[in-house]
Amino acid sequence: MFRRLGVTITATATLLVLSSSLTFAATKKPQPPDKFPPNPLEITTPDPLRPRSPKDTRPLTSEERQTLEVALEELNQQAAAKLAAGDKISAFEIWNRELRLRRFLGQLAEVQALSRVGAIAWNANDRQEVQYITQRLQTVQKQSQTQKTADLEFLQALGQAYQQVRSPKLALAVYDQILASVRQQGDAASEVDTLKTIGLIHMGWFDYPSAAATYEKLLAMASTQGDRTNELLYLQQLAYIYEQAKQPENSLKVRNQLAKIYQNENNFTQLPDLKQEIATDYEALAKENPALLQEAFRNYQVAYITAWELQQYVRAGEILRKLIALYRSQGQVEEALQASQILLQAEQLSSNSYGLMTAYDQIGQIYIQRKDYPQALQAFKKGLEIAQQLKYDEEYFTQQIQKVSGQSQK
Repeated sequence: MFRRLGVTITATATLLVLSSSLTFAATKKPQPPDKFPPNPLEITTPDPLRPRSPKDTRPLTSEERQTLEVALEELNQQAAAKLAAGDKISAFEIWNRELRLRRFLGQLAEVQALSRVGAIAWNANDRQEVQYITQRLQTVQKQSQTQKTADLEFLQALGQAYQQVRSPKLALAVYDQILASVRQQGDAASEVDTLKTIGLIHMGWFDYPSAAATYEKLLAMASTQGDRTNELLYLQQLAYIYEQAKQPENSLKVRNQLAKIYQNENNFTQLPDLKQEIATDYEALAKENPALLQEAFRNYQVAYITAWELQQYVRAGEILRKLIALYRSQGQVEEALQASQILLQAEQLSSNSYGLMTAYDQIGQIYIQRKDYPQALQAFKKGLEIAQQLKYDEEYFTQQIQKVSGQSQK
């Protein structure tokens, strides 16, 4: 009996131990795997190409430096060949080895190499490699700040490298340092170049408010220096930026400045496009302030008349279409018809058969709006004649003629 009892007690004890072990295993949280493997650019494993022991901190001799540069260029060529053959993994393994060794040539050489391979990684859509390179660039940047070795050439290379790996915030922080440095040195030319780079980065990432602020600074500098060429370029860039940012008020201000310059310099060739853009700005602003609608009409008219005088008949036709659309939106049917007759002349003078066909279609639609069906029918018939010549949209004009004929008989 006692033996049986002993067996029972032993079995119970075993079950208790197992139960507690299982409970412990269930409550113990599994360790999450590393999100990314270690950065291969930070590996410190000895390399046969390593010029010296890590403890030897003396600068490389010119002979050692040249030997290493030749070996690293060979690695670069090997990696490029692997990538061309479709072996992306092996290619970046070789490039990573090259990049680890580049640091022995100095921070500038390493950053330049990181920039080169970073651009390749981005184009190859290798996000992990781009991340490795970005992390290494940040490490080198911190080292340079600690060691106070970040000269202007290094900063420019670093800013370019951050651009290659598409890290605009990191790049802009570097270019802000460069800007402060060149301003301190009184280097106006470098200040302009740096601001241009900053402006392009903002535009590249669609940060139009920041881009506008940068180009406004450039414009102020050009105006102060009497640099008319760059003043015009910056005004044109600002007009584009404000248009993209949907800020017609600012766009209008800049474009009016441009118009004055063109007129003062008798540069009328640019005026038709510019006046049309000014009209478009007024049209957008008229939604909040209807009184500005007259300025939209006036600038469209100046735009097409100027284009006509310059014999830019295709351009005149495009502007007239916008003017006609605005007349129709305001219910000014008679004005729309008058402008349409001028449009027909513009399309004839530019030998634009397709434009002439669509002009007749537009005239037909305007006459329908007036319920003048005989005139609409005549316009659509003329449109059909051209459509038959072009062998295009014949069915459309035939349907319009049938529809209008039915209305005429009522």
